[in-house]
Amino acid sequence: MSLIILEGVSLSFGPKTIASNLGLRIAESDRIGLIGPNGSGKTTLLRILVGEQAVDRGSVQRSRGVRVGYLPQDISVTGGRRLLDFVLSSVPGRQDLGAQLAEAEAELETFRSAVGGGAEDGTLMALASRIADIHERLDHSDRFFSEHKALQILSGLGFRAADRARDLAEFSGGWKMRAVLASLLFQQPDLLLLDEPTNHLDMPSVAWLADFLKRYRQALVLISHDREFLNEQVTRIVSLEIEGVRQYAGDYDQYVRQRAEEERLLENKARNLERERARLKRFIDRFRAQAKRARAVQSRVKALERMEAVTTFQPRRIMRFSFPPTARTVKQVVRVKKLRKTFGDLVLFPSVDLAVQRGEKIGIIGANGVGKTTLLKMLAGELEPDGGVIEIGSSVQVGYYAQHHAETLHPELSAYEEVAQANPDASQLRVRSLLGAFLFSGDDVEKKVSVLSGGERARVALARLLINPGSLLLMDEPSNHLDLESSESLAESLTTYDGTLIFVSHNRSLVRRLATRIWNIEGGAVETYPGSLDDYMYSCRVRREAETREANEEPGADAAKPQARAAVAARAVLGPPPKESRQEERVRKRREAERRQKRSLLVAPIKKRVDELETRISKLDALQVERSAQLSDPEVYCDDGRRNRLLNEYQEAAAKLEELTGRWEVALEELDKAEAELAAELETSS
Repeated sequence: MSLIILEGVSLSFGPKTIASNLGLRIAESDRIGLIGPNGSGKTTLLRILVGEQAVDRGSVQRSRGVRVGYLPQDISVTGGRRLLDFVLSSVPGRQDLGAQLAEAEAELETFRSAVGGGAEDGTLMALASRIADIHERLDHSDRFFSEHKALQILSGLGFRAADRARDLAEFSGGWKMRAVLASLLFQQPDLLLLDEPTNHLDMPSVAWLADFLKRYRQALVLISHDREFLNEQVTRIVSLEIEGVRQYAGDYDQYVRQRAEEERLLENKARNLERERARLKRFIDRFRAQAKRARAVQSRVKALERMEAVTTFQPRRIMRFSFPPTARTVKQVVRVKKLRKTFGDLVLFPSVDLAVQRGEKIGIIGANGVGKTTLLKMLAGELEPDGGVIEIGSSVQVGYYAQHHAETLHPELSAYEEVAQANPDASQLRVRSLLGAFLFSGDDVEKKVSVLSGGERARVALARLLINPGSLLLMDEPSNHLDLESSESLAESLTTYDGTLIFVSHNRSLVRRLATRIWNIEGGAVETYPGSLDDYMYSCRVRREAETREANEEPGADAAKPQARAAVAARAVLGPPPKESRQEERVRKRREAERRQKRSLLVAPIKKRVDELETRISKLDALQVERSAQLSDPEVYCDDGRRNRLLNEYQEAAAKLEELTGRWEVALEELDKAEAELAAELETSS
């Protein structure tokens, strides 16, 4: 069944056309990804679906009783309500049912007092039936919209138990957005419209939301700049292209492949038609004056007139820029010693030591509230620490991109003025060229910041930073408010930056692509891990599995090791054993020979397999280090063939490393078990 049907919908704002003769059907359980560049009308289309935006022409049909939940990027939530009450009361009709029950019960009591007995049985029965019906509806509401479920959702989105009783007015804008998202997930509307829902979420909350939405059975329309998150959730893409609204089956990656294939086919078709058109024209021009060829010429004239015109896809403007080479800096770019930061009674960082080397790209991850932004602000000099020191290397120039970049822009300045102020030495041509790379052209550069969209402000803030990027970039959620293609382009550009980058992001694909080191902030400590996000997640998984095995290990399973330690301790206390006789020596040597033979038969093959796997892993690790160094060289990206070959080799080797490491762990467990069994057997025989 279709929930909403758009037929022949057209909408324009002045000279700008948002939709023209648009047709769209959203059925039950549809999972749609809505994509397009900033300003193309994605948010406007969501507002049409929810009924907040009227259309110029066409019709918008909604099924009777369909419930639509909408999470916009900009929200307005007033205080005066506790967080938990806000979520519970968001279910339509829930509060009305309580009021209806109280009214019916009061009416029943009044009627009983007035008649004083059993008269008017029909009226009493009607009131009792009405109360029973309200109770049944309340029971249904409690079963499907329980407080327990609301608490689960709040916890999944990062709220603590103490937050449930707090007034909404006490929360920041990002946490208010989470509260609205929690209320929408709790309501379980027939159609859920989400406009960049991950913008204010940390990585654990994004993972929880992704898992929740995978189990969500109602229809979903999603706008997201996070490629991985979008791919996980959608089965259909609605794309706002230059030629109009197009629809594709599959996720975003499948859309990219289908779009590229369409473009290739159209270009080939246009090329073939052009060749055919040229051939017909040559024939017509050559034989036009010959009477005996008149029929043939005329047939070709008609064929030429009948030939269709093929319009190839118009290239979409995408934010593209590259970094100039940075000045060479000292090897150690940043040194943090005994860093301490508190907020009242809250000790955020008791004592942190960190070091950053030249050329590193460090991704900071962790739950909301652990201090990711605070740490970045202290490194940028925007916030003073309460103890310890932050040493920035000599000649290191710092550039800082704030998460709430809109607050750092002056609303009355133009886009051009904001960027020009960041580097007074830059020429007008350079400023305009950079703004052009960020999709501001012509009169757009003179627009005031106050009239720009969230995505446009993000691009101005990026341009302001990159007009003079420096040798150390600190970036807090750089992909927020960018459309998907701009986010991908930003990641691509940052791979060419030859300076040092420290960034906070919940965008898993961005962290995977950029980070060469991970800082995980948890419990006031910063765990540093040299490697990519996937390497870090794999090490965490291996560590958790090892801890689980150790916790579940049966007593006595590793008896040989305690026995060996006990023997060493005994020798230390009792001294060396007494000198053995010749007969005892022969028996001992025979047993040692038997032990060596058993070890050779039982343990040696496993030990050989472990050693071989370790050698292969070491060699592959060394090759991966070489490939990683080559992929860090900007010149590699000038040669598509070499870049693709290196990337393919790196990915294949990473998969092989994971396989070999798994086999090595299994072999190591077999070796430990075999040695323990052999030791126990020999102990028994002696």
